[in-house]
Amino acid sequence: MSMSAGGPSGGYNSEPNLTPMIDVLLVLLIIFMVIIPMGRKAFDVQLPDPTAPPPPKNQKADQIVLEVNPGGEFLINKAPVAKEQLYAKLKEVYDPRPTKVIFIKGDPQVIYQDVIFAMDQARGAGVKVIGATPRAAAGATKK
Repeated sequence: MSMSAGGPSGGYNSEPNLTPMIDVLLVLLIIFMVIIPMGRKAFDVQLPDPTAPPPPKNQKADQIVLEVNPGGEFLINKAPVAKEQLYAKLKEVYDPRPTKVIFIKGDPQVIYQDVIFAMDQARGAGVKVIGATPRAAAGATKK
């Protein structure tokens, strides 16, 4: 930490003092270590296996699929529901159920905000697990 202005040889020492640069580097490192984890926001989703075989015909399907279509249109198992009534309808469906699982299917033309709104309404209605349906394979037809 000392600086020499000369010596017995009579010349100046031109080595840079690294201590202030190391201090600045450590402060920046600490700042980035604190800020980066705070900026990450995500949610966990479960995707079904796209190659899974279809269920047997005699098995009762009790899955709830919430479709989000363009124009703020919501469908619960193909039954249309108004945006304002979505929470109440989901609450009505999930209150008596022991398993609180829903699959959300978003149209590619839908804005992201509508899909997140649907997820928020489902979480508020008591849904514990939210799954996303896989995209239809190219060449597959809608039913």
